[in-house]
Amino acid sequence: MSIAFRNTHVQLEGGVLQVRSELVNRSSEAWLPEDGWAAGYHLFDEPTGTLVVDGPRIPLDVAPSEGRTVPLEIALPPEPGEYNIYISAMREHVAWFYDQGWPFLLVDVAVDENGTPAILGWRVVDKRSVARKRRVRSFFRAFSLPLGSIWRHRNLIRTLVRRDVLSRYSGSFGGALWAVLNPLMLMLTYFFVFGLILQSRFGNDPSRAGYAVYFLAGMLPWLAFSEAIGRAPTVMVEHRGFIKKLVFPVETLPVNLVASGLVTEFFGIILFALALLLVRGRLPATVLYLPALVIPQVLLTAGICWFLAALGVFVRDLAQVNGYLLTIWFFITPICYAETSWTSLPHGALRILTKNPIFVLVRGYRSILLESKAPDWTSLAWLSLFSVVIFLVGHAWFYKLRKSFANII
Repeated sequence: MSIAFRNTHVQLEGGVLQVRSELVNRSSEAWLPEDGWAAGYHLFDEPTGTLVVDGPRIPLDVAPSEGRTVPLEIALPPEPGEYNIYISAMREHVAWFYDQGWPFLLVDVAVDENGTPAILGWRVVDKRSVARKRRVRSFFRAFSLPLGSIWRHRNLIRTLVRRDVLSRYSGSFGGALWAVLNPLMLMLTYFFVFGLILQSRFGNDPSRAGYAVYFLAGMLPWLAFSEAIGRAPTVMVEHRGFIKKLVFPVETLPVNLVASGLVTEFFGIILFALALLLVRGRLPATVLYLPALVIPQVLLTAGICWFLAALGVFVRDLAQVNGYLLTIWFFITPICYAETSWTSLPHGALRILTKNPIFVLVRGYRSILLESKAPDWTSLAWLSLFSVVIFLVGHAWFYKLRKSFANII
């Protein structure tokens, strides 16, 4: 150990962090200003580990086994969040004590939504202990951050989703009725092309009514998924006013798209239930398995939306490419044609296509709504695990890049 801290005092005065500590030289080398020795601090954004402030230096002239009391006044960022402040001796153009594994003083602070700072605690630590704690905390924060944000801002999300759905049809003759007519006309268009013109059929049911219900069941998860994913690359640009001028939880904007897509699917499910009652006269009891499919569907959609929303800020052409990719994704998923159409494909291509998460959802919807069977639990388990990973990675990607949005947009 080559440095020690004694008589440390940490307090807030007028929104400024006051730190006073005696730095003791435990090495055999004198700390001299002409050799570049100084005391200073680095302020990091705690969730992302981004360096926010590289503080000023105080020259040090300390002989071995002696100490010097160093006073620091640290202005904290006005933006809400949690911050870490690392304080130690350092030598210019030489690795800082943090990188050498020597102890340093760590102060944790938080700034609330009103810009009021608070000291969370301080302690003397080393690089290894900080890295260990950061790994454990990152693991738990990966789950708590996205879910906590959605829960805290649930009223805001509900308000924005309602405004989004109603604003799309404001001023039109049909008004909110278009929320039902749009998915209905889309389904009828595909049914006309594939069911009537191309004479596609599913399974052993050669009737047009049988094709219609199988096709509609496959369209249900695609309606919500494609609507949210299709709008995700441009959602941040469309709401640039929120990002540039207000303290706004921007991570909720992609979630709004997911919720709006679920509204569309909800109306699609109502239309499907009416069609199923008309064709078969009843709804199967296995419809109660629907939440088991919707939950991984929502997680998957949210994760991809977060990823595309962040990437769309930097790559404006993504919206055009995204529409093309969605079209390909639709046609490689057996929504408007039977799975038996894949029998002529090579075995390798077939294995890849069956790993398509939307394919698992489409098959699951048809099982519970049309075949009175529970979904394939093995496939659903893998889909759920994959969806959780995409959800966490998508949010981490968005969270890492969000501080750059205001400068880019």
